[in-house]
Amino acid sequence: MQSPSEKKAGVYTYIGQWQIYSVAWSVRNDKRSRLAIGSFLEDYSNKVELVQFNLDTSDFTTDSRLIFDHPYAPTNLMFFPSEDTSYPDMIATSGDYLRLWEIHDDHIKLKALFNGNKTSEFNSAITSFDWADFDTRRVATSSVDTTCTIWDIEREAVDTQLVAHDKEVFDISWGGFNVFASVSGDGSIRVFDLRDKERSTIIYENPVPETPLLRLEWNKADPRFMATVGMDSSKIVIVDIRFPTTPLTELCKHKGSVNAISWAPFIGKQLCSAGDDSKALIWEVVGSNFRSENGGDMEPEMWYGAAAEINHARWSPVELDWIAITFLNKLQLLKV
Repeated sequence: MQSPSEKKAGVYTYIGQWQIYSVAWSVRNDKRSRLAIGSFLEDYSNKVELVQFNLDTSDFTTDSRLIFDHPYAPTNLMFFPSEDTSYPDMIATSGDYLRLWEIHDDHIKLKALFNGNKTSEFNSAITSFDWADFDTRRVATSSVDTTCTIWDIEREAVDTQLVAHDKEVFDISWGGFNVFASVSGDGSIRVFDLRDKERSTIIYENPVPETPLLRLEWNKADPRFMATVGMDSSKIVIVDIRFPTTPLTELCKHKGSVNAISWAPFIGKQLCSAGDDSKALIWEVVGSNFRSENGGDMEPEMWYGAAAEINHARWSPVELDWIAITFLNKLQLLKV
């Protein structure tokens, strides 16, 4: 079914049936311009919808059979992180639990629900997760109960569970084989190595006292760098893990709280940030002329103004020149 949409050069808008928060790009070779969007409704019952974008005609198509009910608004969505079409077509979601769903041509069904709490049927909310593209059995989740859990999704079992922080863990990101980082209500970025589970390394602490770090994105294409954002902060902090505790730079041109950060794929030189000022900014962060002294004054390479506060932004993991943003009931694709 052709779907309600708006077009202008370089900006393609899908109008959803609900307020949209979360968004994910498909990675599969045969579904590269497919996206998933998660609703943001205050009810228990929420929705996840698959949307296909046609790169040739710039049209969106949807199929009402590829919408599924989701308890609570999903905090994150990720498709199976491999281009190989021999793998089953799957999507993971987080909210009250981590769930794995199987995608078929005419329906989507729940494959597994992951409960890390052995002693109770209740589970602490999952704030986010990251699915390892280098080992597709492994999904790392972060939770309000201060833990991070590494799941083996083939065995549908916990691989490792760590008490990661002193307060809620808000985001998590793989940095490479056996290595991940997380951010928390305690204001720190901590790096963990699964080969030495007893210890972690604090590589950055929010200088604003008692202020959580909410978002973390490890640069998959250049794992020397990660980006983080604090609660109610208009700054993006870039950290070079070789020089912990002192930020490499701070990007300060947003005029409202930053809600999302996403690194460009393949080379990892650029970062997209989006926030309550209704702007998506694209920064050239990692370059030969890059110096931390000019960080606060650093201007974005490009910016885009949306019609309302931007909830989420995701750079396509396979198409370097496409970024998805969500605001109100709209999914917008930006050609950059």
